[in-house]
Amino acid sequence: MSTNLTRRRFLNATSLAAGTAALATPALAQGGTELKMLTCWPKNFPGLGTSAERFAQRVAAASEGKLRIKVFGAGEVVAPFEVLDAVAAGAGDLTHDTPYYWFGKDPAFVYFAVVPFGLTADEHFTWLKFGGGQVLWDELGAAHGVKPLANLNTGAQMGGWFKEPINSAADLQGLRIRYPGLGGQMLARLGATPVNIPGGELFTALQSGTIDGLEWIAPWNDLAFGFHRAAKHYYYPGFHEMGHTISSHVNADVWAGLSDSEQAIMQSAADAEYVTSLAEYNARNLDALNTLVSKHDVELHEWPSEIVAEMQRIAPEVLAESAARSEMATKVHQSWTAFRDAQRQWGEIGDYANARLKQR
Repeated sequence: MSTNLTRRRFLNATSLAAGTAALATPALAQGGTELKMLTCWPKNFPGLGTSAERFAQRVAAASEGKLRIKVFGAGEVVAPFEVLDAVAAGAGDLTHDTPYYWFGKDPAFVYFAVVPFGLTADEHFTWLKFGGGQVLWDELGAAHGVKPLANLNTGAQMGGWFKEPINSAADLQGLRIRYPGLGGQMLARLGATPVNIPGGELFTALQSGTIDGLEWIAPWNDLAFGFHRAAKHYYYPGFHEMGHTISSHVNADVWAGLSDSEQAIMQSAADAEYVTSLAEYNARNLDALNTLVSKHDVELHEWPSEIVAEMQRIAPEVLAESAARSEMATKVHQSWTAFRDAQRQWGEIGDYANARLKQR
């Protein structure tokens, strides 16, 4: 496969995939197979980019170099928001993305990334592995020509950066805010205008005034992007993202062409990277937050209770409306909701036990 793809060739590849039954085939490298990964972030960017590379290294090591992944950063082959279509069309072999970027294709995708006031990182992984989530995700992916894998989780995120303090819901009126997913839809009900911008363009958009605020991820990534140089008001908690899952969507024909052992290697590498990335984010975020506050004069704010309460009220409405937009979203919503409710029951038992143990 070529390592470059013009827009015209991308469109041609998409048309070809839609009009023929030709199988996508990964490049045959000397002594093995090389897969092309198209990512939504800058190459080697802390956390997202480095985890993609580490996933590739795991696959190469486990396969003794017979299965390799070459990682391409955002824009090297196609634009960030085009990677899923490019991979489905055979112009790449797998993505490194967030499922909620594909909300426009089917609202069901958001459940496999993150839902406001939803599952934590470990709960989400449990739903995928033992609550039927992966089966539903595979069904959704098959309808779009891909096989999905969860291979990173950022853990709890922050509430975002703003140029001016947000003291009440009234301060959100008219603000243009980079807030993708259902969190953005919730803020829209308070008068904000959510926009979706790729990560690599965020700093310029904030600095130039194209947007008034943004959420990206958490202190480790936010410090690396330098948002503190364009805004000083940093909010928590990230009620919209309690544990954000990043995914790889593998071209369905490429996945089917892998041997059972190669598929097992890919799955095991993804599972290992999910756990490792979560641990890394938890370790690095606090240090980065201390740096932002102590060295860069960032003002750390807790969201006003009025806004949090309103978000809690709005969240079920937004979720239900989104779920009703497709049959697949409705099915996923039912599974996700049942699992969430069961986990809350178990969480109450665990919290009680921990409290009792601490009293001893």
